[in-house]
Amino acid sequence: MSLVRRATAQDAEEVLRLRQVMIDSLGRGPASTDWHAESLPTLRARLADADGEFAAFVVESPERPGALAALVVGTLEYRIGRSGNPHGLIGYVFSVATDPDARRRGYARACMEELLEWFRERGAGHVMLTASADAEPLYSAMGFTRDTDPSMRLSL
Repeated sequence: MSLVRRATAQDAEEVLRLRQVMIDSLGRGPASTDWHAESLPTLRARLADADGEFAAFVVESPERPGALAALVVGTLEYRIGRSGNPHGLIGYVFSVATDPDARRRGYARACMEELLEWFRERGAGHVMLTASADAEPLYSAMGFTRDTDPSMRLSL
């Protein structure tokens, strides 16, 4: 029996809490949580849509009933197909987080394996993520390689 399960709408508050753990771990100091209340209804709806293009996989905390120990979230996006990915589906991984007191137990890896299988089942041609220095060894061990394409962003 796997420790990992797909997150449901009932997990939304814990999913946001673990996302905040990830955000805070980026080393920029504790970030505001003011956005949680506004984000919660959208997240609940996404988690409730089992056939949608958004999925979260979690491990429940063995020490704290009702709490999550680890989280991996991903989404599918369509781009016009190309060689090596004729259907144009790309998986994106984000919000990989483990509670500090639950780290080094393989929870993030187990969640990632479930998410990668979810991407495979839906026909994703490849999967992309942004790795922190601490997480890069895990992703490298799972077969991820550095992407040389530059990334740019515009906030709207």
